[in-house]
Amino acid sequence: MAMGQAKTNRIQLTVNRKAKRVDVTIDGKPFTSYVYPEEVKKPVLYPIRTAKGTVVTRGWPLEPRPGERVDHPHHVGLWFNYGDVNGHDFWNNSNDTGDHKGPFGTIRHRRVDKMTSGNDQASLEVSAEWQKPDGTPLLVETTRFVFRGDGDTRTIDRITTLTAQKEDVLFKDNKEGLIALRVARELEHPSTKPEVFTDASGKATAVPQLNNEGVTGLYHSSKGITGDAVWGTRAEWVSLNGKIGKEPIAVVIMDNPQNVGFPTYWHARGYGLFAANPLGQQAMSEGKEELNFKLPAGESVTFRHRVLIHSGADFNTGQAETAYQRFIQKQSGVSKGK
Repeated sequence: MAMGQAKTNRIQLTVNRKAKRVDVTIDGKPFTSYVYPEEVKKPVLYPIRTAKGTVVTRGWPLEPRPGERVDHPHHVGLWFNYGDVNGHDFWNNSNDTGDHKGPFGTIRHRRVDKMTSGNDQASLEVSAEWQKPDGTPLLVETTRFVFRGDGDTRTIDRITTLTAQKEDVLFKDNKEGLIALRVARELEHPSTKPEVFTDASGKATAVPQLNNEGVTGLYHSSKGITGDAVWGTRAEWVSLNGKIGKEPIAVVIMDNPQNVGFPTYWHARGYGLFAANPLGQQAMSEGKEELNFKLPAGESVTFRHRVLIHSGADFNTGQAETAYQRFIQKQSGVSKGK
């Protein structure tokens, strides 16, 4: 490096506490933001963009865009929560709970613990509490996000450790969890008819058929399953491929062999909900399996996931598998959280 030449960080984190956000830029271009507005009831990454700057997440309810669905107001950006934690519903909580009865839990951001910008990657470490309605914490969450980007690819690693507080914590088998992404309309499956989906508490939500122009999404799993058939199956990874305008895009969520319930079940719906749920096995397996995961007071568990966003040439299943192998090799040196 020449004398007087300043070294710059390609991947930059910038905190804005007043706006309740930490912005992530790569080569000066926005990638995503860690945000924690009160109405969302949990911290999320929103929006998420490709290397070309195209937004892959749904805008509604924070920033509505024409032609979007307006169902499930709790589906915002990329999030991590669960539908039944000691009887508290962390999944369906929002400012518009509709007919959901609760009791609802809220994940409250507590602090940014550490931020590190860099040329190859940037990391953000945050703490949060999974609270009962009276504010009592059931779980303390510490999460490390690692952001990378090069060429046509962006990745987000989310390493989350949950520690039970003064009481044992039961993650009762429930289909609504665990790491989830709500995608832009163009990445949904083309809908051929209106649908009604029922959640674990029995509440039905109508999802109408919309104009399918420009809607191109299709799921592909590591097990060779495609389309809506991916829902309720196990796989190491799932890729959602489609186009926004003329830009081919793939969004891949990857599980990790160190995670509880590996390989995860997929709560992946054609209308745009893209979720990996290792803990909700009963609904996914049609009753053949069940996992009621219990975390004793004072004990911890860690979940590791990667989200990859590829832009440009078509991203096939072989490339997804190669990317997955790189992910688990990089994570293999990390011991299971306790």
